[in-house]
Amino acid sequence: MDKKKVAILGATGAVGQRFIQLLDKHPWFEITGLAASERNVGKKYKDTKKWRLDTQLPEEIGEYEILPMDPKKIDADLVFSALPADVAGEIETNFAKEGIAVSSNASANRMEKDIPLIIPEVNKEHLYLIDLQKEKRGWEGFIITNPNCSVIGLVVTLKPLMKFCMKEVRVATMQAVSGAGFDGVSSMDILDNVIPYIKNEEEKMETETLKLLGTIDNDGIKPATIKVSASCHRVCVIDGHTESIWVKTDQKIDAEDVKKAFLTFDPQLKDLPSEPKKVIFLHDREDRPQARLDRNIGRGMTVSVGRVRNDFDGIKYIALSHNTIRGAAGASILNGELLVREGYV
Repeated sequence: MDKKKVAILGATGAVGQRFIQLLDKHPWFEITGLAASERNVGKKYKDTKKWRLDTQLPEEIGEYEILPMDPKKIDADLVFSALPADVAGEIETNFAKEGIAVSSNASANRMEKDIPLIIPEVNKEHLYLIDLQKEKRGWEGFIITNPNCSVIGLVVTLKPLMKFCMKEVRVATMQAVSGAGFDGVSSMDILDNVIPYIKNEEEKMETETLKLLGTIDNDGIKPATIKVSASCHRVCVIDGHTESIWVKTDQKIDAEDVKKAFLTFDPQLKDLPSEPKKVIFLHDREDRPQARLDRNIGRGMTVSVGRVRNDFDGIKYIALSHNTIRGAAGASILNGELLVREGYV
């Protein structure tokens, strides 16, 4: 298979850098363009923002000239969007109108009725919305999105529990500072501290979860009917979102049944390059998962689960996911791979 040409929108930010890292030497994709805001257009990529990841900036990529976010000036079969939500909507739409597929990490279009919100292991059948979207909007291209970083770790673990007839989900998050971007939280605010508020985060968890677990309807997705309540906190960890999750079910379940469901969960996506060997890794030690020790399992694409316990009317457990890999750039790339496999790109 010839490699697909891909470009990155918002290439200089935290998620943009992670896209570059993960796409370097990708077996299916070749980076042909990096786009960013006007102040960086025309500069070499290496002369924009400081490279902050723990691998070297690929030398060839560092020489790329930053392009404007104009679909007529970018040669790509697929663009990955790491844009801020306040500008993503219009820019992504411009690319879709010009016949280019967009796999977006931005929140701007996630809850649009005809735009798929996808986690391949959870709801790949929702890709059918692409055809509905193109017909309704008259676009040659299309947009698909991945969920919020904290939502992905939650919903990947809820998927194998659907058979237990979930009624309510409550989640308290402890979210890494990288989720706020390079300039998001000052050291004076986060050191020796926990911040019990992340703007719009709880609303995203409560609404996106229902769309992801929803069913196909004639004109979109019928949201799941379970109740979801979230409380989100920023903590002094660089990478890795930890979540304490409570699930209430209609039928009586036991922690051992839940562990078995996690262990046997297999979405049959091993042919996708970014899919980990284990989507969910179940820890048997009572003090795991831990962000520093476990966030990079499965090259950062595995969701770690531990402390599965019986509760009053359901079960409770801890989940951990790498927020800028599984929760952001890696999620968009996995969606892009699914688009290629299914013939949309």
